[in-house]
Amino acid sequence: MKTTRTEPVAETPRRRRKWRYLAGFLVVAILLVVGGRLAWSWLDPFGEQTVDRSQPVLLQSLKDLSRFEAATGNFQVVVDLEKDANFLPDAVKGSRTLFVGAGGVDAYVDFSTMANGAVTVNADRTEATIRLPRAQLEKPNLDNRRSYVFAQQRGLLDRVEDFLSSSPGDQRELYVLAEKKIAEAATASDLRARADANTKAMLEGLLRSLGFSKVTVKFADEL
Repeated sequence: MKTTRTEPVAETPRRRRKWRYLAGFLVVAILLVVGGRLAWSWLDPFGEQTVDRSQPVLLQSLKDLSRFEAATGNFQVVVDLEKDANFLPDAVKGSRTLFVGAGGVDAYVDFSTMANGAVTVNADRTEATIRLPRAQLEKPNLDNRRSYVFAQQRGLLDRVEDFLSSSPGDQRELYVLAEKKIAEAATASDLRARADANTKAMLEGLLRSLGFSKVTVKFADEL
């Protein structure tokens, strides 16, 4: 039996040109995609630009201070504020917000309230007696960077109201409530007692460094 062997048909020049065109088209398409992405990222047509046009800060007043900042307390509170409607379910009308409030409270002694004769010195200037007012607490100072809404649930009507409002998600009530709770916690703490002790130690050390061998520091309500 006679067998025949087929020889491979050589690729015609026309076919080779076709593959070259296809390869060239793919290369051009890839270059266009890469170039387009680079141009898009460089131009950034939908990007935002922040421009600060604030006016210069105006100094309104200066005030001399005559008080000693004796202690500072750092506080954190989780405010759980819930508002319910009388006759509607929470899914329709109502909200519950968890707010983390963090801030500090300063305790100070105001030397300007010292009575006349609060400082007495003996004849040879070796003994001194001082009567001080008790420490007071400053208003809580909430730190905006550490105070935030942790979680929030709102009814349908509340969401619509926030959407139509010019100031949605007003958090002033949360800040006021957090400040109130922190102020109450500071009052119940030993912050003022710490400030009294620090002020007393500061004055004793200062007067001894000035040459007084005996220094007595008392508070106005002490006998």
